[in-house]
Amino acid sequence: MDKDMTLRLPNGDFFNRWEKEQVYDRELHVDCSHAAASDENDGSPEHPFITINAAAALALPGTRVLIHGGVYRECVHPARGGDGIDKMISYEAYGNEKVVIKASVTAKEFQKSEGWNLSRFTTETKQEGAPVTVWKTELDPEEFRGYNPFCAVNILHDRLFIEYDKTDMTTYLNRRGMIFCDGKPLRQVALYNQLGGQPGSYWIEANGQTVHFRLFEDENPKGHLIELTCREQCFAPKIPFLSYIKVKGLTCAHAATGAPVPQRGAISAFRGHHWIIEDCTVEWSNGVGIDIGNECWHHTVTAGQVIGSSVIRRCRIYDAGVCGIAGLFAENLLIEDNLIQGTGWQKMELSWEAGGIKVHNCTDSIFRRNIFTKTYRADHLWMDVGNQNNRITQNLFLDGIEQREAIFIECSRDDVNLIDNNIFWNIQGRFDPGAIPEEPGSAGWYKTEESGVVNGYAVYGEGTDYTHIVNNFIGKCRSAGYYAKAVAFRIAGDSRGGTSRDAKIWNNIFYDCKEAAVKMPTKHNESEGNLFLNMPGGFLRILYPAPAECLDLKAWRQFYGFDRQGQEGYFDISIDTEHFTMEIRQKDISPSTFHLKEKRSYIQSVKDIRTVTAKTMVPTDFYGNTVNEGMRIPGPLVKLVENQIISIDPRRL
Repeated sequence: MDKDMTLRLPNGDFFNRWEKEQVYDRELHVDCSHAAASDENDGSPEHPFITINAAAALALPGTRVLIHGGVYRECVHPARGGDGIDKMISYEAYGNEKVVIKASVTAKEFQKSEGWNLSRFTTETKQEGAPVTVWKTELDPEEFRGYNPFCAVNILHDRLFIEYDKTDMTTYLNRRGMIFCDGKPLRQVALYNQLGGQPGSYWIEANGQTVHFRLFEDENPKGHLIELTCREQCFAPKIPFLSYIKVKGLTCAHAATGAPVPQRGAISAFRGHHWIIEDCTVEWSNGVGIDIGNECWHHTVTAGQVIGSSVIRRCRIYDAGVCGIAGLFAENLLIEDNLIQGTGWQKMELSWEAGGIKVHNCTDSIFRRNIFTKTYRADHLWMDVGNQNNRITQNLFLDGIEQREAIFIECSRDDVNLIDNNIFWNIQGRFDPGAIPEEPGSAGWYKTEESGVVNGYAVYGEGTDYTHIVNNFIGKCRSAGYYAKAVAFRIAGDSRGGTSRDAKIWNNIFYDCKEAAVKMPTKHNESEGNLFLNMPGGFLRILYPAPAECLDLKAWRQFYGFDRQGQEGYFDISIDTEHFTMEIRQKDISPSTFHLKEKRSYIQSVKDIRTVTAKTMVPTDFYGNTVNEGMRIPGPLVKLVENQIISIDPRRL
């Protein structure tokens, strides 16, 4: 049988697919809607358990727990793990039934909120326009026994890295508790009077026992489903290191997790290894969606401890406050076919743990066919320190809202990380426009370095060597498609500083990047076979040593020998980030560059795009097809067509 070439790692080895088809010895049924359901039952289809935890307490290696449709308001605590890859314990939704585990309770008792000022610095309540109606509910201590997220602030644990002078601490010091009205979250405010200016909001009294809230239309809450988060997680062992567990088809919602670290997700492996999490949905986790690593760098790592070797497949992670998937020190990961959307609404990017996916010291892993979209003020993928021999392929990185970069690879110096056959689109940048220096007239001509204010990159390497960026489409970056800088004095132990050398930028398409396609820190990198579309002047840059050089393709070739197979062109390309489609149309060259048309050989039709030398380390295209030819056109697609809408959804669902 032919090997799946999308699983080939940068070093030429293939990812270790350890999964085996399971034959279960025993099945236990859970059905909260069954008339005869009881935790005193035997777990048969006729006499199911009413809670998942009742089955979890009895599940032995080789057991499959089948959970029937319904809403389960509990945190599932597996009592034990499996015995190996062929003797796992599985927790699965029964058939196609919808199983929802909620870390919340329903509130039923409400009173009008009185005795508080809706106007600041006055004892009088002044209202203009429609009247504001605020309600309150008191928490039932029995429902919050052992954990009250309305008492705990978001960031309690490791605050070492926070730069207080650079960030608004409000969201960090907000409480972890969330309120939902008919499934839609209310927004937490810091002061009671802010409720007056914010429909759909809530405020928590100092002792965390009473919550005041205002609905979106100032309605009476009696006609709505009001839910308050009361548990930290939805599916998480209490015992660390439980391994060989499968979670399939479950929806986990309303987890009142804190900001990492520690990395504690709505679904948590709690430092266990060889987990399979597939076909699950995670909605509105306050901090982290799923964690599959060592949780926290303050834990000791014992000799021979396995961290990672887990699979996350076909999951949908919506609206995680800080991080969608977290994997501290996790190795041998397969993360595929997931949708990670809306991450980062907590605005905690300067806690340095925010991202659609955040890993540290990740090795020998595959990230393929995922869609990252609408990530807010956080990276789509952040690989922090010591990452090597990983492959990032066939992904969509879309709509980075106030995002500095889509992929951030930090302080990784020992081996190759390969980024190939991905599509990047709309990385907005995160910076203060008012800080951009004014350069009237010719004032900006004579500077020797960039101001460094503007960002918005597809790939940013910080003190990272051996990054290979091959056959990607990179479009609509506020600053540049690729940017890197050396971090010479970040030295751990007796190792070395980062140089950001030996990046290979091969056979990509760069489209409509506002400052540059490539910003190399120094000349000690490579660029070849790229196609540059709709670029500004000076779009190929070498930043150090000063003065920076802002070059065109001709000078890039002449001075450094780069992109001798490179090409330039003009097209009109659009990507529908809701439906995951792309369309390419012809575009007239702008009048300001029309006189360069003959000199610069601008390509204006896809049939005129020349093939370039294919790189053997990337034997596949965006759709996972094997490419055997020695020549191929730049970018992730082996064929481009004009005036035709094509699907670019890479997932295999």
